[in-house]
Amino acid sequence: MSQSYRHIAFEHSGGPEVLCLSQSPLPQPGAGQVLIRVCAAGVNGPDLAQRRGAYPPPAGASPILGLEVAGEICALGEDTPRWQLGDQVCALVPGGGYGEYVLTHGSHCLPVPNGMALADTAALPETFFTVWGNLFMRGGLKAGETVLIQGGSGGIGSTAILLAKAFGARVLVTSGSEEKRHYCLTLGADAAFDYRDPELVAQVLALCPAGVNLVLDMAGGKMINENLKLLAEDGRMVSVAMQSGPRAEVDIFRLMAKRIVWTGSTLRPQSIAAKAAIASELEQNVWPLLAKGHCIPPISARFPLAEAAEAHRLMEVGEHRGKVILLLE
Repeated sequence: MSQSYRHIAFEHSGGPEVLCLSQSPLPQPGAGQVLIRVCAAGVNGPDLAQRRGAYPPPAGASPILGLEVAGEICALGEDTPRWQLGDQVCALVPGGGYGEYVLTHGSHCLPVPNGMALADTAALPETFFTVWGNLFMRGGLKAGETVLIQGGSGGIGSTAILLAKAFGARVLVTSGSEEKRHYCLTLGADAAFDYRDPELVAQVLALCPAGVNLVLDMAGGKMINENLKLLAEDGRMVSVAMQSGPRAEVDIFRLMAKRIVWTGSTLRPQSIAAKAAIASELEQNVWPLLAKGHCIPPISARFPLAEAAEAHRLMEVGEHRGKVILLLE
């Protein structure tokens, strides 16, 4: 094994053009860790935010971009009894995914579902951990309930549609163009709305007069009060992004009168144990569906590692439908 490896780096924050290939010494796994020879890496919104200087990595995490990979385990630290050298896995990583090798915790790795190509499983961890952890574990979505996904055509939204439908929910989505709304409907959404339409609340309530049980919100900003209007009594709202801004002026009385629970999370800063718990639930509940060909996330585009800047440009203009991945083989 080489003592150094190639990865994407950037010397200062900025646009996609700051990304370039670099080399670093090969990391070695510590206790509970594995070293993965990367086949493919997912590209996600937090990567773009980190490149712009708006989302610094947590203490101790690699400064290299990339939060999810697929590949082969090539070195083991102590206390990783489940895995062996040569095992093919997909994994949530604390950073460093945009490279030929990456370290992660053994408990954040999952086996490749039967029937899926190894590289395609790089599209699973970040979005599936995020959606399962927020929609089901925090949001408590149940069969027969109605969920509104504010922003349905990206990686998180696409995965949320697939999983919510697979577990028996009624799914409403918002998106900004007719083409994107049609795409959401092809994934199984029951109805799709334009989030910019001033009649959005009236349109949703005409379809769902009692309100929706759960909102998965990626907009933030002024959409928070719109969500409160749309939620049913004892409804829940889970915030996972702030695409329309990080601040909202909230109608507290409406939240109180409807007994609404509002929560949210970011994935990367969570503890090793918390991420391992999500991985365990995914393997138990979702991996059998993937092995049957269900809930496979659509991949919008694939780029060689050296073209990471082009992948970021595609994500920034919002033209992707589903996931974008980088290929190393």
